[in-house]
Amino acid sequence: MNKNYYAIIMAGGVGSRFWPVSTTEFPKQFHDMLGTGETLIQKTFTRLSQIIPKENILILTNEVYNDIVLEQLPMIQQEQIVLEPAMRNTAPCILYASLKIKKQNPDAVMVVAPSDHWIEDELQFCSNLQYAFDFCERDENLMTLGILPTFANTGYGYIEFDKLDSRPIKKVKQFREKPDYATARKFIQSRNFLWNAGIFVWSAKTVLKAYEEFQPVMYDHFMNGYEALNTPKEEAFIRDNYPLAQNISVDYAILEKAQNVYVLPATFDWNDLGTWGSLYDKLPKDEQENAVVNASVYLENATNNIIRTEGKKLVVIDGLTDYIIVDKDDVLLIYPKNKEQDIKQIVSKIQ
Repeated sequence: MNKNYYAIIMAGGVGSRFWPVSTTEFPKQFHDMLGTGETLIQKTFTRLSQIIPKENILILTNEVYNDIVLEQLPMIQQEQIVLEPAMRNTAPCILYASLKIKKQNPDAVMVVAPSDHWIEDELQFCSNLQYAFDFCERDENLMTLGILPTFANTGYGYIEFDKLDSRPIKKVKQFREKPDYATARKFIQSRNFLWNAGIFVWSAKTVLKAYEEFQPVMYDHFMNGYEALNTPKEEAFIRDNYPLAQNISVDYAILEKAQNVYVLPATFDWNDLGTWGSLYDKLPKDEQENAVVNASVYLENATNNIIRTEGKKLVVIDGLTDYIIVDKDDVLLIYPKNKEQDIKQIVSKIQ
């Protein structure tokens, strides 16, 4: 394995659209959402460790999840967990982790990947990642892996690339925000748009040069503690200074400003597992298109539902179509699938 290859696994989200299974105390990346025997973060770590040395994989998460990460990934050391004392979006945390990596290995090239995505064809994923690593090692390139859209999804950001670019790796024209349905349809029809999966590849030198150019205040803020990184003094510096960093995504902070951004249309199956509906799409179904996780069921006139319980509870349903039915501890959720985006707002109102 190449000792210059690194990974940053983003594992700080709370996954509120998967309530009541995913909670602030125990979010979705630490659950076995598909009933495979591995949690989402365990699957992500296993997948990345096929191409990246295990000791070079950092877990970026909130400090409250430190013990959960150590429990679920016993093969890593405490120093591989990069702890955020406050939530400040993706730009500050990627800068922080990239500085730690650069100090450890100036020749590092890294992938930044979410902890909660589902990727089936891991062979193709590793092949795409190797291609991206090679591209970013050769030149000062910032890269992302884009997903070929299969329908007009309004829940994802999109990447527009140059229509005339016939190379496998395309020059990014611009990043587009989550569109309305009519705009998403136009994107699909134009055939030069990809879903933004939030998977990035670059060398430590290149991404830090971009931060220095486009986010000089944030760059200088963290560079003030560069000598402390990877030493016992790091914790105190981060505790005092991290919460002062600007709350901004890496897309806004760097990628939308830089001219050296490229995208590789991915050749692996991908699902961001962002909602109960996206989970439903990946699960096996019965003859009435119901997806069942853990539960024992007796169903009459029930179609296109997702049903999940703890501990093989018997669930009897008559006359429900297109519903989310989830039983967890002292909460029972029965909610229309077509309103799944509203679950996040429901959670904020009742907690």
